[in-house]
Amino acid sequence: MANDTPMSPEDQAQADEWAAALAESAGDQSSIDSMLADARPAAPLAPLDAFDTPPRADGPTSMEGPNLEVILDIPVTISMEVGNTSINIRNLLQLNQGSVIELDRLAGEPLDVLVNGTLIAHGEVVVVNEKFGIRLTDVISPTERIRKLR
Repeated sequence: MANDTPMSPEDQAQADEWAAALAESAGDQSSIDSMLADARPAAPLAPLDAFDTPPRADGPTSMEGPNLEVILDIPVTISMEVGNTSINIRNLLQLNQGSVIELDRLAGEPLDVLVNGTLIAHGEVVVVNEKFGIRLTDVISPTERIRKLR
């Protein structure tokens, strides 16, 4: 990414602060490595079979596999990903209003629909009541989504 506009003094000061912080933390890598080595391993994940519970009075869910009734009301974060790219910190600090970032996706390609970071569908952007929405064009089956959780 090339940016021919000169940086303002305020932007330059911020860039200098970032550079100083990065240089300062570069010497601390050995202490970070030792902290990671001393860290306790994460608790093992419970298998989905642990969520089996007797069906509620209003009947079982229609999904295949274990009874997921116990977790159906847990809120999750859903997000749509237009695309992504990687840039170095130097270019990140040079971004300003009007900068353009090239993404890895072609124009017209479907968006990824992610739930808690896991791909569940693809879709296209629509406008609903003057707000953006997404029309799902390809949805991963519930069985495959559960398999991805394991």
